[in-house]
Amino acid sequence: MKFSELFTNPGLGIMSTAAADGSVNSAVYSRPHVIDETTLVWGMTDRRTYRNICENRHASFLFKTGSPGFSGVRLTLELIRTEEEGELLNTIKANTDVVVGPLAGAAVTHAAWFTVTEIRNLI
Repeated sequence: MKFSELFTNPGLGIMSTAAADGSVNSAVYSRPHVIDETTLVWGMTDRRTYRNICENRHASFLFKTGSPGFSGVRLTLELIRTEEEGELLNTIKANTDVVVGPLAGAAVTHAAWFTVTEIRNLI
């Protein structure tokens, strides 16, 4: 599976995380920035998903492409690191302004780097 090709498709992404106490959260998330075929980066705000990955480095990302049927992937992820400044975070903020709306990127305060530990099809 080539993430650089998959994530150029329109689709819906859902990031799921769990806090240290096991409470679960799922949120709609954009397609990731592909660093390589095992490293993906998402912009994050200071909300529940970010708080959860700070407590528990494991997450899951489901991406369903916009094509008919169940085309897409389920990814198991492990947090590598977060960054609170830098070129990639600035790019994510600018892209957020374009996709979501002006000034939306200001809420993005972290670039969260993950390694992909498992890839599964939707079905």
